[in-house]
Amino acid sequence: MLSKRGFFGCAICAAIGLPDGRAEAQTPAGPVRTELRRIDYPAGHTIIQMMLEAPAGFEVTPHTHPGVESSLVLEGELSLTVLGQAPLVCRAGDGFQVPAGVVHSGRVGNARSKLFIHYVVEKDKPLASPA
Repeated sequence: MLSKRGFFGCAICAAIGLPDGRAEAQTPAGPVRTELRRIDYPAGHTIIQMMLEAPAGFEVTPHTHPGVESSLVLEGELSLTVLGQAPLVCRAGDGFQVPAGVVHSGRVGNARSKLFIHYVVEKDKPLASPA
Protein backbone atom coordinates (compact mmCIF):
# COMPACT_ATOMS: atom_id res chain seq x y z
CA MET A 1 0.00 0.00 0.00
CA LEU A 2 1.31 3.46 -0.79
CA SER A 3 2.32 5.93 1.85
CA LYS A 4 0.21 9.07 2.02
CA ARG A 5 3.08 11.08 0.59
CA GLY A 6 3.54 8.60 -2.22
CA PHE A 7 -0.04 8.95 -3.03
CA PHE A 8 -0.39 12.50 -3.83
CA GLY A 9 2.29 11.40 -5.59
CA CYS A 10 -0.89 10.60 -6.79
CA ALA A 11 -2.40 13.33 -6.39
CA ILE A 12 -3.23 14.35 -8.74
CA CYS A 13 -3.76 11.92 -9.30
CA ALA A 14 -3.79 11.38 -6.84
CA ALA A 15 -0.74 8.67 -5.79
CA ILE A 16 -3.72 7.35 -4.29
CA GLY A 17 -4.05 4.33 -2.28
CA LEU A 18 -7.44 5.41 -1.07
CA PRO A 19 -9.09 3.13 1.37
CA ASP A 20 -12.55 1.83 0.68
CA GLY A 21 -14.13 4.86 2.35
CA ARG A 22 -15.57 7.74 0.39
CA ALA A 23 -13.24 10.47 1.64
CA GLU A 24 -9.81 10.80 3.15
CA ALA A 25 -8.55 13.95 4.83
CA GLN A 26 -4.90 14.70 5.38
CA THR A 27 -3.17 16.99 7.83
CA PRO A 28 -4.15 20.66 7.40
CA ALA A 29 -0.96 21.27 5.40
CA GLY A 30 -1.62 18.38 3.02
CA PRO A 31 -4.10 17.55 0.30
CA VAL A 32 -7.72 16.56 0.80
CA ARG A 33 -9.10 13.94 -1.59
CA THR A 34 -12.79 13.20 -1.74
CA GLU A 35 -14.04 10.26 -3.77
CA LEU A 36 -17.30 11.37 -5.35
CA ARG A 37 -18.35 8.25 -7.21
CA ARG A 38 -17.04 4.81 -8.16
CA ILE A 39 -18.66 2.39 -10.56
CA ASP A 40 -17.54 -0.84 -12.17
CA TYR A 41 -17.19 -0.70 -15.91
CA PRO A 42 -17.26 -3.66 -18.30
CA ALA A 43 -14.08 -5.49 -19.21
CA GLY A 44 -12.49 -5.35 -15.74
CA HIS A 45 -12.28 -1.59 -15.23
CA THR A 46 -13.53 0.88 -12.64
CA ILE A 47 -14.44 4.54 -13.13
CA ILE A 48 -13.58 6.82 -10.21
CA GLN A 49 -14.50 10.49 -9.88
CA MET A 50 -12.58 12.47 -7.27
CA MET A 51 -12.18 16.02 -6.01
CA LEU A 52 -8.67 17.03 -4.96
CA GLU A 53 -7.81 20.13 -2.95
CA ALA A 54 -4.10 20.81 -2.39
CA PRO A 55 -2.24 23.63 -0.65
CA ALA A 56 0.08 26.08 -2.38
CA GLY A 57 3.46 24.60 -3.27
CA PHE A 58 2.42 20.98 -2.76
CA GLU A 59 4.63 18.52 -4.66
CA VAL A 60 3.06 15.64 -6.54
CA THR A 61 5.71 12.93 -6.61
CA PRO A 62 6.29 10.85 -9.77
CA HIS A 63 3.73 8.06 -10.12
CA THR A 64 1.61 6.05 -12.57
CA HIS A 65 -1.99 4.82 -12.78
CA PRO A 66 -3.34 1.53 -14.16
CA GLY A 67 -5.57 3.47 -16.54
CA VAL A 68 -6.29 6.92 -17.94
CA GLU A 69 -6.48 10.02 -15.76
CA SER A 70 -8.50 13.00 -17.03
CA SER A 71 -8.39 16.12 -14.84
CA LEU A 72 -9.91 19.58 -14.84
CA VAL A 73 -8.37 22.39 -12.79
CA LEU A 74 -11.22 24.20 -11.04
CA GLU A 75 -9.14 26.64 -8.97
CA GLY A 76 -5.47 27.58 -8.77
CA GLU A 77 -2.62 26.31 -10.90
CA LEU A 78 -0.65 23.10 -11.39
CA SER A 79 2.65 22.57 -13.19
CA LEU A 80 2.43 19.11 -14.74
CA THR A 81 5.32 16.98 -15.96
CA VAL A 82 4.43 13.93 -18.06
CA LEU A 83 7.25 11.66 -19.25
CA GLY A 84 8.00 12.31 -22.92
CA GLN A 85 6.07 15.60 -23.07
CA ALA A 86 6.97 19.26 -22.54
CA PRO A 87 6.04 20.57 -19.05
CA LEU A 88 2.54 22.02 -18.93
CA VAL A 89 1.10 24.74 -16.67
CA CYS A 90 -2.61 24.14 -16.08
CA ARG A 91 -4.75 26.95 -14.68
CA ALA A 92 -8.42 27.14 -13.68
CA GLY A 93 -10.49 25.96 -16.64
CA ASP A 94 -7.66 23.88 -18.16
CA GLY A 95 -7.89 20.13 -18.50
CA PHE A 96 -5.29 17.44 -19.08
CA GLN A 97 -5.05 13.70 -19.60
CA VAL A 98 -2.36 11.21 -18.69
CA PRO A 99 -2.25 7.85 -20.51
CA ALA A 100 -2.24 4.59 -18.56
CA GLY A 101 1.11 3.63 -17.06
CA VAL A 102 2.87 6.91 -17.95
CA VAL A 103 5.03 8.50 -15.23
CA HIS A 104 3.89 11.99 -14.25
CA SER A 105 4.35 14.48 -11.42
CA GLY A 106 3.40 18.03 -10.58
CA ARG A 107 3.60 21.04 -8.32
CA VAL A 108 0.75 23.24 -7.12
CA GLY A 109 1.30 26.96 -7.77
CA ASN A 110 1.32 29.83 -5.27
CA ALA A 111 -2.30 29.35 -4.19
CA ARG A 112 -4.50 26.45 -3.12
CA SER A 113 -5.64 24.37 -6.09
CA LYS A 114 -8.76 22.31 -6.65
CA LEU A 115 -9.06 19.62 -9.32
CA PHE A 116 -11.83 17.34 -10.53
CA ILE A 117 -10.25 14.01 -11.52
CA HIS A 118 -11.80 11.20 -13.54
CA TYR A 119 -10.01 7.84 -13.68
CA VAL A 120 -10.79 4.81 -15.83
CA VAL A 121 -8.52 2.17 -14.31
CA GLU A 122 -8.09 -1.58 -14.14
CA LYS A 123 -10.30 -3.06 -11.43
CA ASP A 124 -8.67 -4.36 -8.24
CA LYS A 125 -5.32 -2.63 -8.88
CA PRO A 126 -3.94 0.20 -6.72
CA LEU A 127 -5.07 3.57 -8.06
CA ALA A 128 -1.49 4.82 -8.15
CA SER A 129 2.01 3.42 -7.87
CA PRO A 130 5.20 5.37 -7.15
CA ALA A 131 7.59 5.67 -10.08
